[in-house]
Amino acid sequence: MAGKPVTRSFSLTVRYAETDAQGVVHHANYLTWFEEGRSEFLRQQGCFYSDLERDGFFVIVARAEVDYRAPSFYEDRIDIATTLEKGRGRLLEFTYRATNQNGVLVAEGRTRHLVLDDQRRLVSLPDRYRQIINWVDT
Repeated sequence: MAGKPVTRSFSLTVRYAETDAQGVVHHANYLTWFEEGRSEFLRQQGCFYSDLERDGFFVIVARAEVDYRAPSFYEDRIDIATTLEKGRGRLLEFTYRATNQNGVLVAEGRTRHLVLDDQRRLVSLPDRYRQIINWVDT
């Protein structure tokens, strides 16, 4: 099934615990935010990780990339835009754009994921899930 890439967004407020001694968001937090972006993307599409796992499918991270563009600080309001860019057999690829309350791009990234069954074997995502998440075959 082919379609146009879909983007979904959510917002967060930077917590004090996410900053370092200089008051800047620690770099590792962006990956956590991107993970929440994926979860929220799926929820907004009507699919939940818990549904996938209950049905015996696990989506694992195979690769993660982050490009840091500008610092984020405590109490900044960050919007995370998540796009499902690719879907091919057992592979999903998401991209992310994190912008602050002033519209400044603070980070962007990409993750690649593989689909496993409950025996931890590589499998293709079933058609019913492909349709729900607007899978983009490439």
